[in-house]
Formats: sequence, structure tokens, C-alpha cells
Amino acid sequence: MSVKAAATHIDWTKLSTSLGLKTETVAALGAFRKRNEEARRVLSDLKEQKTAVDFAHYRKVLKNQAIVDEVEKAHKAFKPTTYDVSAQIKSIEAVEAKALERAKFTATKVESELADLQATLKNIETSRPVDELTVDDVLKSRPEIAEKVDAQLTKSKWDTKGYNDKFGYVTLF
Repeated sequence: MSVKAAATHIDWTKLSTSLGLKTETVAALGAFRKRNEEARRVLSDLKEQKTAVDFAHYRKVLKNQAIVDEVEKAHKAFKPTTYDVSAQIKSIEAVEAKALERAKFTATKVESELADLQATLKNIETSRPVDELTVDDVLKSRPEIAEKVDAQLTKSKWDTKGYNDKFGYVTLF
């Protein structure tokens, strides 16, 4: 896919919202999008303008034919200056390669996070409701709780730290 075709198929809203990008990156993408659209608009305006000069029309309108001949001669002799832009192209390609590398890294990171989230969602969907869990189920899944309770019981600690603060002091006698 060429760069032009790729640029036209970018879903800017999805790019800025669903990938979890940083605020600075989203702002930079928005600024880039505005500059890109402005450059495309200017380019299309320039392409629509006529570039050929109708010297016959000016010969009919103007009385001084020598001026028209002189301008036509200068127009035909004009050769645009060429610039060596290979250094700029190399720097643009380096930035593009770096951006592509970052994009690939971000894509792999997003894909791994998405896979983790899908696994978590599947775990949540297939787990039993909390009201159906028993103490044995909790102790089986979190054996460190059983170890803490056994350690407190061996030390003859029957109170749980912070329990009375959270739920109030309740006595049966």
C-alpha cells in the first residue's frame, strides 16, 4: 500500500481514542492531521490553477507588442532551479522508520494487553458468583489466607486487626 493510500485510510478518531495513547501523542497526531489536510488543500488549489500563459491574448489586449515578446522570450528561457533534497529525504525516512518502529512496539503492546483483558474477561464470565463461593473455595484459591489465619490462631490472636474499626464492636455476652 502506498503512503498516499495509507494516509487516506487512517481512521483518526479510532487512532486517537482506542489505542490508549498519551495526551501529548494525541495532540501531536491532531496537529499533524491539520497540517496534512492544509497541505493537501493548498496542493489541490495549486493543481487547479492554470499554468500556461496565453501570450496571444496579451498581444491582442496590449498595444506594446515588444513587451509581450520580451516576456514570452523570458518565459521560454526560464529554467526552474533544482535542489538536492536527498539529505531532507534521508532525515524524513529516518523519522518515518523510527515512527514505524514505535508504532509496531505500541501495536504489540496493545495486542498483548488486549489478550490479557480478553483472558480476564473470559475468567470473569466463567467464574461462579460470589454468593455461591464457600470458605473452602476461597482458601483453595488463596492459600496464604489460610496460613495467616493459622499463624494468628497459634499466637492466640482471635481478633482481626482493624475489624472493630470497620464493622463495629459486637459482643454476644
